[in-house]
Amino acid sequence: MAQGTGSGRKDAIFNGFNHGDAHMDNKDGLINSSRRSMIKSVAGVAAASLIPAGFPAIARAQAKPETTAAKLGFIALTDAAPLFVADEKGFFKKHGMTSVEVVKQASWGATRDNIVLGSEKNGIDGAHILTPMPYLISSGAMTANNVPTPMYILARLNLAGQCISVSNEFASLKVGVDAKPFKPALMAKKASGKAINAAMTFPGGTHDMWMRYWLAAGGIDPNKDINTIVVPPPQMVANMKVGTMDTFCVCEPWNHQLINQKIGYTAITTGELWHNHPEKAFAMRAAYVDKNPNAAVALIKAVMEAQMFCDDPKNAREVAEICSRRRWINAPVEDIADRVRGDFDYGTGRVVKNSPQKMRYWNDFASYPFQSHDLWFLTENIRWGYLPQKTDMNALVKKVNREDLWRQAAKELGIPAAQIPASTSRGVEKFFDGKVFDPKNPMAYLNSLQIKALKG
Repeated sequence: MAQGTGSGRKDAIFNGFNHGDAHMDNKDGLINSSRRSMIKSVAGVAAASLIPAGFPAIARAQAKPETTAAKLGFIALTDAAPLFVADEKGFFKKHGMTSVEVVKQASWGATRDNIVLGSEKNGIDGAHILTPMPYLISSGAMTANNVPTPMYILARLNLAGQCISVSNEFASLKVGVDAKPFKPALMAKKASGKAINAAMTFPGGTHDMWMRYWLAAGGIDPNKDINTIVVPPPQMVANMKVGTMDTFCVCEPWNHQLINQKIGYTAITTGELWHNHPEKAFAMRAAYVDKNPNAAVALIKAVMEAQMFCDDPKNAREVAEICSRRRWINAPVEDIADRVRGDFDYGTGRVVKNSPQKMRYWNDFASYPFQSHDLWFLTENIRWGYLPQKTDMNALVKKVNREDLWRQAAKELGIPAAQIPASTSRGVEKFFDGKVFDPKNPMAYLNSLQIKALKG
């Protein structure tokens, strides 16, 4: 399959999104039909063993993976739970991937660098990753010397579940979804000669996008009014404790831990900005997938089953306990359990039980990597100058997003048709401030945004 940055024809820029266009390259190589009769009965029983009740029999037998090994990175966050569970519950092994290593990364920058290296050079083959990162890495926008390392998004790991937190220095404001009241306090602090810092986890990543969207909707220009700084997720709480930042955006358990340590409070859960927004992805180096397509599908199936496990309410406590373990997040289970269940104490007197904005791992098509969502992330990266305006977004999406492999894995698992999206687009998306993103017309969305920093 051809690789590249997708710079393409200029007349293709912002030319809308083909909702029914599914990338089906190499689909015939995913199942080795000559092996089918030999392994059908064994693979069928094994693959069906942990499918939730009511699922049909396995639709296709498993093709033998070309390799049993993969090295996958993760950051210590609860939205990496599907990788933790796939490892702990034996889902990788169940699908023939008996030599999978799930390795903690110090930061998203380290994740990027290790993906560029690849496991053959002591790096990693894939990762739990911020959804825009495979695009920023594949295009060379966020790599050393702007050298591209082609990647594929194979699945989405979750929807929503991130938070924006604010320091107790602003406790009296009880900042919430509307950031407008936050601006006078920040500007007063800035006028006194003190720095105003908003922390995120990687330039152009999801946390950067949520923080910028929230601030800009409140009339705060994240490029001119304040400083945006990069801080690894596990270091957020410690940095706010010593006064390094005024607000940050990250996944759990760090927002809840901030409250438990009485350092700050939750302003919003990001689902309040955009209900059921896409968040992390499961992505791999294109070189690995092109060489090992059956192994890639096996990994997707393991991740899918783990996502089903994570989204079953009866498993919430166990998922929290798994996440808390030293090899994974290494945090008290009390900092994790409530928000895994969907119970949010914002630390301001506001308490929401079973929040509609809780993280989803499987339900609501959480696992499927909608191409329209990737298009939004690219549009936002253009908005903030991380990608040039000339970027051919549709071409780039088609090269990076491998939803065809997700569909192949779903068929092999016997996932009911009702749980497989009919389109590569989720359609028109609406945001808390009234803005609308129509994947057929990204330019209209971009033009509607007052605060932006376009480049090229």
